[in-house]
Amino acid sequence: MLKKFDSVAPEASPEKTELTDSREEVPLPDIKPTTPVSSFDRTPVAESDLAFAVDDVVPVVGFSRTFINKVVGRKQNLDVSDVVKLLDQDAFSETFVPRSKILQYLMENRNKETDEREPDLKNEFCLLKGDALETLRSLPSSSIQCVVTSTPYWGLRLYDTAVVSKWADGDRCSYGHEQTPEGFIRHTAEILYEILRVLKDDGSVWWNVMDSFNTRTQIRGNAVEALRAMQGKDKRKWSEHDCRRYSAGHAYLKDGEQCLIPSRIAERASHMGFFVKSMITWAKTATLPEPQNSRVSRNLEYVIHLSKVRTPKFNKEVYRHLPAALGGRNNGWETDKLSDVWTLPTSSGRDGHGAQFPVALPGRCLALTTDEDDIVLDPFVGAGNSGVAALALGRRFVGIDVSEKYLQTARKKLNAARTKREEVPLSDLPDRVEDTSPDPME
Repeated sequence: MLKKFDSVAPEASPEKTELTDSREEVPLPDIKPTTPVSSFDRTPVAESDLAFAVDDVVPVVGFSRTFINKVVGRKQNLDVSDVVKLLDQDAFSETFVPRSKILQYLMENRNKETDEREPDLKNEFCLLKGDALETLRSLPSSSIQCVVTSTPYWGLRLYDTAVVSKWADGDRCSYGHEQTPEGFIRHTAEILYEILRVLKDDGSVWWNVMDSFNTRTQIRGNAVEALRAMQGKDKRKWSEHDCRRYSAGHAYLKDGEQCLIPSRIAERASHMGFFVKSMITWAKTATLPEPQNSRVSRNLEYVIHLSKVRTPKFNKEVYRHLPAALGGRNNGWETDKLSDVWTLPTSSGRDGHGAQFPVALPGRCLALTTDEDDIVLDPFVGAGNSGVAALALGRRFVGIDVSEKYLQTARKKLNAARTKREEVPLSDLPDRVEDTSPDPME
């Protein structure tokens, strides 16, 4: 029998929120992207009595079962020499554990069981305070119809709460504050691996992520702070900023080079067993200026659509009939054809969270791939816009965040969204999304 989470009910007070782990908040160090030197240690090969379930080996070696059968034969359990043979293949590609640490990871996690707990959804939504990775490990298998989230960006933002997580690659750091983009990509893949387990067979994942440039920069809390600096209104020296990102020391990335993070995340998701259905470009109708002249300015983010099967639940027609405020066709910007370019405004970010997506973005994702009463999960709930969209569409919602401040904001918005849904039918919502972004030059 599954246990129940000690979750935050809609009307609960903040002090009743419980952490799902015991991690401590820590000050964030500077990011100095030095790639560590490491190599594959073959010493454990002598321990030939060990065996690993092939299903546990698949995600860390990044091979399909068919290819594994081709290399070592049809087996339900693989010994150490089998794993080494897989690691020696030209086709090997890292997922969430570096090649040098895969045998150690398999040995430490052999026959490991999880204590699954079921979120309490009697009030339509459930907010859980805790580290996303640990909380995901406690959710029941095949319990979530859809995951939609905007994750922290690598080395770009300071969020309200910095919590150190322990990762499979041996890192101990806050998600989004890794020393290299590869660390961020590995940790993202590890979170997606946990999501793969909790996702229903016909479910979908919508993963909103921004790319980064390997540049020397101060790390700020939101875009407004960056804009003030561009306008000369931030008089602090480099050494006076709380957190900075350097650019020297990476194995190959040069100063000013784009990291290509979204496509590399999608590739690793594919290696772990996901179907990469689409790499969607979110073309934003308003963005901040970029103070550089050697490349084009960015005006987009990416939404990666992942599924467990080739044909997940998907209702393409809803795009034409849903109000634009919840993700339907944005009249004036988008055509009748639902393509892989979505033209949507950014969120105003006026409720205490410096990096959030507009309600229309998760609304579209949820309308396309869920039905009424399905369970939706956002492992980085932030200000709660994904939950607002879920409730407006009649879905049940589970949100996770490490920040009590963000959870309080999300709780207020979700309670208001539940009330508004009862008062304002979907048919009364506007058919065009108004751009509520602050004027970048104000």
